[in-house]
Amino acid sequence: MNNVIEFNPQKRTRRRPSLASQSIPVPRGAHLDQCRESWLLALESANKSPKTIRSYTDTAAAFIRYLRDNGLPCDAEGVQPEHVRAFLVHERHRTSPASADVHFRNLRAWFNWLCSDEVAERTSKSPVLKGDRPEVAKKVRQYVTVDEQKRLLAACRSNSFEDRRDRALLTILYDAGPRASGLMNVRYTPRNPDESDVDLRGRRIRIRLKGGDEHWVPLGAEATRALDRYVRARSAHSKAASSPWLWLGIQGVNTGHMTPEGLRDMLVRRCRDAGIRRRITPHDYRGTATHLLLADGASKDAVQRILGWRTPDMVEHYSDALADERARDIHRRHSPADRLAAGKQ
Repeated sequence: MNNVIEFNPQKRTRRRPSLASQSIPVPRGAHLDQCRESWLLALESANKSPKTIRSYTDTAAAFIRYLRDNGLPCDAEGVQPEHVRAFLVHERHRTSPASADVHFRNLRAWFNWLCSDEVAERTSKSPVLKGDRPEVAKKVRQYVTVDEQKRLLAACRSNSFEDRRDRALLTILYDAGPRASGLMNVRYTPRNPDESDVDLRGRRIRIRLKGGDEHWVPLGAEATRALDRYVRARSAHSKAASSPWLWLGIQGVNTGHMTPEGLRDMLVRRCRDAGIRRRITPHDYRGTATHLLLADGASKDAVQRILGWRTPDMVEHYSDALADERARDIHRRHSPADRLAAGKQ
């Protein structure tokens, strides 16, 4: 018998690849689904607006879905900048650069939270890099012109409850540009002045900003007169005694509280009555007030305080689109050639 075993170096037994060698993302941190739920709790605890919370959590859900569909890491530690970059490119092609930019800002807020010392779910720096922000073409911001405002006010010049209410709303929006939710949630309790948000003698109303901070909005003499006329008409409303809200409705389920949606509907109706073909929104007045105050010489710090913004960046955001118009107006008043011809140089 031949007990010699022939050795053939060409033949090698194939070994089955281990699970570790296959391209399966191995979680290294908390799953993003759970992080999303925790972030929701944190946002609610911080008293963020429902609209802001919905935007943040919708972005988180879309990002998780993209990672899962493409076999990418779906945990707080495993996400890399290239994963975020690919998601933003995908969203830019699927929707628009503006939508991708919203996702970028929301993801930046989420991962900054995950990287914070308080949460510490990610030990490395945020994968949302500043250089990956989508480029969005700037559009000229629309604002309410003097002619449009005059036509809107003329459309509600009668002495009826509805016209007094709408004229007061239009005047306050034009005068100080408050946010729709803040304006429509002003309380009016004349029997309990300490809880009332209306101070006619002080020419101001108190609104609640994003995050719950209270802010007194100053009113000019005309806005105060319009509000005073409405308050007198309000006293005859059937819900005047029972409703704690300043703005009352005349139709619908809840006439005891006119909502931001009711304000938007009012503007649509008044634009139609005034023969204005374009759509004017409450938010258009925010930029309008900013532009008009700056054009009349108000400082950026004063405008920031009047509009209730926490940082001066928001003043730039709302006023930049109309800066060229303000510059042209300044040039008309200080034209070097005109001054020379007039003998002022």
